[in-house]
Amino acid sequence: MLPDSIPVSSLTIVNARILTLAALARPEPRRGAALRDLGVIERGFVRIEGSDIAAVGSGEWTGSAEGEVIDAGGCVLMPGFVDCHTHTCWAGHRLDEFELALSGATYLEILKSGGGIMSTVRAVREADDEDLTNALLRRLTAMASLGTGTVEVKSGYGLTVESELKMLRCIHAASRQAGQLVIGTFLGAHAIDPENPKMVEQTINDTLPLVAAEFPGIMVDAFCEQGAWTLEDCRRLFENAQDLGCPIRVHADQFNSLGMTRLAVELGAVSVDHLEATTPKDLEHLAHSKTIGVMLPCAGFHLDGRYAPARALIDAGGAVALATNFNPGSAPTPSMPFVIALACRKLRMTPAEAITASTWNAACALQVQDRVGSLEVGKRADLQLLDSFDERELGYELAGAGPLVVINNGEIVHLRAVGRELASEDEAKDDDDEVD
Repeated sequence: MLPDSIPVSSLTIVNARILTLAALARPEPRRGAALRDLGVIERGFVRIEGSDIAAVGSGEWTGSAEGEVIDAGGCVLMPGFVDCHTHTCWAGHRLDEFELALSGATYLEILKSGGGIMSTVRAVREADDEDLTNALLRRLTAMASLGTGTVEVKSGYGLTVESELKMLRCIHAASRQAGQLVIGTFLGAHAIDPENPKMVEQTINDTLPLVAAEFPGIMVDAFCEQGAWTLEDCRRLFENAQDLGCPIRVHADQFNSLGMTRLAVELGAVSVDHLEATTPKDLEHLAHSKTIGVMLPCAGFHLDGRYAPARALIDAGGAVALATNFNPGSAPTPSMPFVIALACRKLRMTPAEAITASTWNAACALQVQDRVGSLEVGKRADLQLLDSFDERELGYELAGAGPLVVINNGEIVHLRAVGRELASEDEAKDDDDEVD
């Protein structure tokens, strides 16, 4: 039986089907057949000491009996999800716009009329630091309950020097309180403020240097799209960011192909995110680069039924990651399991490919694969125990209850199996025989 609480000092999970996602020859994004290599240990153990993984192996644990033990009963144990693209820090709501969309208004039409991103911008500017931080922490808790151990959180709902810095400081404050590894990204180039004709110049010349000074090495992102940032303005922003020592990522080809994917590859971007409108030639160009394609299928599900061509990118040799894009407008979901279910159905990915894209490759997109994304000795103890004996259920199940146990940084942050024994695999098979 699972104890009510487990000391951080020592914990051993035994009798588990373990997806280690252990690093292959080099710690880089996986492509092709390597995407399907989950590093499976059929029956084994993971030992946690403090906040780190101390041992991973097959068979029985024969080391120290000190601390608590969870008998997984053959259930799948895997790394916590790495949600590498989110806009989880926001205030206000977009429910009125949701009804407009149901009546036929498009995302770009709502944006052009002053809604969309700009409606959230107005709410964020009015919110105080405490309310903004607490709202983010509530969402992070929901994400943790669904197995997410690492979360990237973008700014971009401020669009002024003061408000962008406010968002990044709130993200930093939340990172010190949350169980997850929280990584902030500067997205000052998220939209064009119609009330500020000098916004682009101010973002590049004023906001960016101040952000880079306060948060050295922070990733810099932009939304390149009609009605948002142009290709040339993105180029200027990114070249300035790289001069300041900041890696770059970009929202590209969500609705229109403007040439940003090729430019991102040329500039050495860590990732290009969205890709719903990418041309076959640009997709091929991306596949032969080091840049990762981050797919965000929840946006397609919520907005317009368009999905990025993940299968084509994988078959061409490209590196693919998955993320929720959690935000109030185009992807209102904290659920990485739902992302995986959509990836299998709409992006034509196999469950194994989707799992790798949600853990190891997503960690590469955040450049934290040395800390998270796999179960290896010395890494952060970010794990989840699924309510399943076969990891393919992550792709098969829709809107499930989530994992039985979630451990972030060595601490149990979610425990769904309190008060009952974990069923053994044999018992589960007996139940399947009895109930059709």
